[in-house]
Formats: sequence, structure tokens, C-alpha cells
Amino acid sequence: MPATGTGRGLSTNRVEALVDGVFAVAMTLLILTIAVPREPSGLSSQALSRHLRHDLYALRFTGLSYAISFVVAAVYWVGHHNQFAVIRRTDRVLIWINILFLMGVTGIPFSTALLGAYPDQQIAVAIYGGNLIAIGLVLYGHWWYATDNQRLTDSDLDPLLVRRAARRILIGPSAYLLAIGLSFLSPAASIAIYALVPVYFILPGRVDRHLRAPAPGAEGTEAHPEGSEKEEPGPPRLEPE
Repeated sequence: MPATGTGRGLSTNRVEALVDGVFAVAMTLLILTIAVPREPSGLSSQALSRHLRHDLYALRFTGLSYAISFVVAAVYWVGHHNQFAVIRRTDRVLIWINILFLMGVTGIPFSTALLGAYPDQQIAVAIYGGNLIAIGLVLYGHWWYATDNQRLTDSDLDPLLVRRAARRILIGPSAYLLAIGLSFLSPAASIAIYALVPVYFILPGRVDRHLRAPAPGAEGTEAHPEGSEKEEPGPPRLEPE
């Protein structure tokens, strides 16, 4: 049925529901990459305690890869969710872009388990980064397709917001590509990049201030609860990626 907004198209509700469900499952499966150490038989209490401490220490890289991946997945979910704050309707092409996006998301538990098991192996580090690059590029394609000539958005969507959001999305894949290149020299440096990239998207930036700016003619309206300085006016659509 027609969705809210200019033009006609399909409702976005079912697409968003599918994405939320897949992210919930994928993020939950991440914890299963951390296996509880098995208790060996025939050990004294003191020896068992030493054995457990040893096994838990051995899980340090698995735990780190889990933490990184959980936050990365959350960043991608926020970015996708925020895009649908300005996407008013969908069509067959956008639906299949979303399905391709979800295929990459469901690969995160595997690439995370691989990275946790082989953190010092270049191929494991590269596969993990390739997974994240694929997701980021599809998310960029999702944004480009929906906003190109306001195909699936309101006709008054601010072009400056479109450009800034597009650049912000591409920062992730660019950084992950750099990490893959560094993996030939130092897998540890690559993992450090994987850990630092989500911090950039968590911290507020220029897109945040743009999105909080009040719409033209809306002077005197209540400011965003978090507060921010004003920039180029534009309709407040969403929180940033």
C-alpha cells in the first residue's frame, strides 16, 4: 500500500521488521563464539582453578573479537535504522538491497569466530575486514539508491545531508580496507583499527549538528534534547549513523 510521503511506493514496515529480526539473531549468535572452558576430570580444586584461569586467559582474543563485532553490528544497525527515518517508501530494488545487506550481517558471527581463533593470521584478519567492507558498501548503496533524485524520500530532503551522510558511511569501508592492507605487516594493528572505527561513529560529528538543526520557519520550537549549535537549516530527520 502507499507509504507516507510524496509519490507512491511500498510500506517500509516489513523491511525494517526483517532487518531488526536478523540483527537481533546475528548479535545474539556472537556470544556463542565464546565457548565455556570444559572442566577436566581428576583435578584437585587448586589445579582446576589454575586450569580455569589458563583457559579464560586463552579466550582473551575471542572475547575481544566478540566485543568489537557486537559494537560494529550495533553501528551498522543504527546507520540502517537512521536511513529509514528519511526513506518514506520502498520498492523491489531497495528490498533486494536490504536482503544483500542482511546476508553480510549474518556473516559477522562466522568472521568473528575466525578472527577470535586466529588473531595472528593475516587471512583471518582480512576475511573479517572484507565482511565489514561488504556490509558498509551495501549500506552506502542503500543510501545512494533511496536518495538519488529523492527516489524514495521526501522531495525536500536536504542535499547537504545526503552528501554528508554518504561520506560518513564510506569512512568505515575505507578504514577497514586500510586495516586489510596493514594485516600483511601487523595483524595486531589491523585489529586495533577494527576496534577504533566504531568509536568514530559513536561520537557526534557534523552530521549530528546538521540533523538537529530546526526546519526553516520553525524558530521557537523546542531544541533537540541533547542540544547542539545550529548549522545550515534543514528538516530534522533522524539521529546520525
